[in-house]
Amino acid sequence: MGLYPRNLNEYVAAMGIPRGPGSKAFLVDTENGSDNNPGTTWEAPLASLEAAEDLCTTDMHDAVLFLARATADNPTAAISWDKNYTHLIGVGCELPGQGQRCRVVMQAATAVTPVITFAGNGCIVKNMQFNQEKASGAASGVAIVTGQRNLFQNVFFMCPTSVTAASYSLKVGGGENCFRDCTIGQHTLVRTGATRGLWLYVGDDDCQRNKFIHCEFLSWASASTHAPVYVDVDIDVEAYTAQFENCLWSNIVSGAGTLAVGIDDNCATTDHQILLRGLNQMAGITAVADPLTYIRHAEMGTGTQSGILMAAVNES
Repeated sequence: MGLYPRNLNEYVAAMGIPRGPGSKAFLVDTENGSDNNPGTTWEAPLASLEAAEDLCTTDMHDAVLFLARATADNPTAAISWDKNYTHLIGVGCELPGQGQRCRVVMQAATAVTPVITFAGNGCIVKNMQFNQEKASGAASGVAIVTGQRNLFQNVFFMCPTSVTAASYSLKVGGGENCFRDCTIGQHTLVRTGATRGLWLYVGDDDCQRNKFIHCEFLSWASASTHAPVYVDVDIDVEAYTAQFENCLWSNIVSGAGTLAVGIDDNCATTDHQILLRGLNQMAGITAVADPLTYIRHAEMGTGTQSGILMAAVNES
C-alpha cells in the first residue's frame, strides 16, 4: 500500500477513528480538489469542508480528512457541522496547537459569524485551525459548540480579527465535551477591548461537565478587559461544573494590558464549581478569577492563588 493505504477508509481506521459497517470517508484538498469530485479517493478530492460535510450521513461514523495546504478553505457561509458521530481529521504535520495548516478561514468580505457551529453529538475533531477575519464593528466569533460528548484534540481556535466587545474564539453551550491539547486565542492580534477567548454559556444543556485538558488560552492585550475564559451569567444550574487540567493562560502585555483575571465567572448560582486540576498556570494576569468563590484548586485550603500566577525569575 506504499506510504499510506490507498483506500481512505483504511487510512481513517489506521488513525484510530471509529468505523462502522457503512462508514464512508471523504478527502478535502483546497488546492487540487473540486466540489464536483466524489471526494472518496486520493486522486479525486473535494475542495471545501462544506461539500464534504454535505456528503456525510449522520450516525454512521463517516469521516472527513482535511489535507494540509498553504491555501485555506474560505467558506462563503457559516458551516453547520450538525451530523452525529461524524468526524473531522486534519492530515498534515500535526503541529501542536497553533500554526495548523489544515485551515478554515472566514474572510473579512464574507462578514458572517461564526465560522462553524459544531451541533452534532459524539464527533471527533483533530488537527484543525479555525479563523475569523471579519472586521470590527459588530461582535464576531470563530466557533460555537452546541453538541454534546464531542472530542476536540489539537484544534486551534484563533481569536477573531474583530476587537468589538463580546467577540470570541470559542463559545461552548453543549455539555460533556472534552478539549485536549487545544489552543484558544493567539499571540498575534492585539486585544484592545472586552473580547473573550473561551465563552461558556447556557446553551441547550446548560454547558455542564466540559473538560479542558492541557489546553492553552492565549492573548496579547493592550487593555485589561479581555477575558481568556468567560463564564456567562445565564448558566443557572446549581450542579454546574467545568474542569481545567494542566492548562496555561498566557497573556502578552502591551501597554496597560495586564489582564484583570484569567477566569471571569458571572454564574450567580450558588455552589457551582470551576475545578482546576493538576498544574494550571497564568502569566500576564493580575488575578486568577473574579470572584474566587467558586474556583477550586490545590491551594484553596490556604486561601491563596499564588500557585497558579506565574512570575519572572531573575538569576543573580
